[in-house]
Amino acid sequence: MTDKAMAKVRLGTGGPEVGVQGLGCMGMSFAYGPTDTDQARATLDRALELGVTLYDTADVYGMGENEKFLAPFIKAHRDEIVLATKFALAIDPAEPTKRRIDNSPAYIRSSVDASLRRLGTDVIDLYYMHRRDPNVPIEETVGVLAELVTAGKVKHVGLSEVTGGELRAAHAVHPIAAVQSEWSLFSRDIERGVVPTAAELGVALVPYSPLGRGFLTGSFVSAEKELGEDDFRRQQPRFTGANATANAALLDPVRSIADAHGASLGQVALAWVQQQADVHGLAVVPIPGTRKPTRVEENTAATRITLTDDELALLSPIAAAVAGDRYADMTSTSAGRE
Repeated sequence: MTDKAMAKVRLGTGGPEVGVQGLGCMGMSFAYGPTDTDQARATLDRALELGVTLYDTADVYGMGENEKFLAPFIKAHRDEIVLATKFALAIDPAEPTKRRIDNSPAYIRSSVDASLRRLGTDVIDLYYMHRRDPNVPIEETVGVLAELVTAGKVKHVGLSEVTGGELRAAHAVHPIAAVQSEWSLFSRDIERGVVPTAAELGVALVPYSPLGRGFLTGSFVSAEKELGEDDFRRQQPRFTGANATANAALLDPVRSIADAHGASLGQVALAWVQQQADVHGLAVVPIPGTRKPTRVEENTAATRITLTDDELALLSPIAAAVAGDRYADMTSTSAGRE
């Protein structure tokens, strides 16, 4: 394929400039089964060639292994990329299916130092609070993050899965560059509060799982029948049982639009997310995850697809018809608190 320059956008009013599509790196070492390491490293390189500059990870992905995996790539391209990682989710190695949320100041300070060591860098470009602990005032959490900016360990602050009110309270303490939340044809709850607040405050949206964890590409229907035992999607209600069957039927309009554009289902799903920037008046940088260079080529090509108003209208009702929640327990998401 012929490479074309990817458009760029700024994260927040004073944040870094990045390509309008980033790369979610979680699946390279966590959640989606075995990884071909050589293919994953080739994917990082190909993404950069195609104009992807925002690379997203977290300390919880593989309990630090994903950050370690990215370290050589970061070292080789430190001045070319914007590095994002996260804190707040902790997993007990003895019980990997259980997790806790920690927003305490001591935990944040220890987490950032540990991430810096694993990533092999002296500064994190965008540091997210991965999940919100309602027992810790968000002003206190962001106050500690502001201290990390002053100390030179972090350049910009981000939040993940917060409500509109929490974003507003946080932004009053220190500028928030970006909010990361699930946003796709299947998940639009953030449009009620987070998106309009972000647009008002000049905060960027970084949608994770813009491909519905692969479901919107049509690559699988039943997680329990088609995916491996160690695949995280087997635990998500909308991908199992009768929910999965019902949700697969919702892809019909996506398929018809893809045929009209000579595109894949995934490209239409990504184009829809990208166009929400114009719909809602804010910067939107989705971070689809992949472990294959051919997939990152397909994903980035979606930035050059423009859907018509009629096509957007055809896709609009899908989210309201989705069966099943994003997670079995939604309490740690913005939708669970808003």
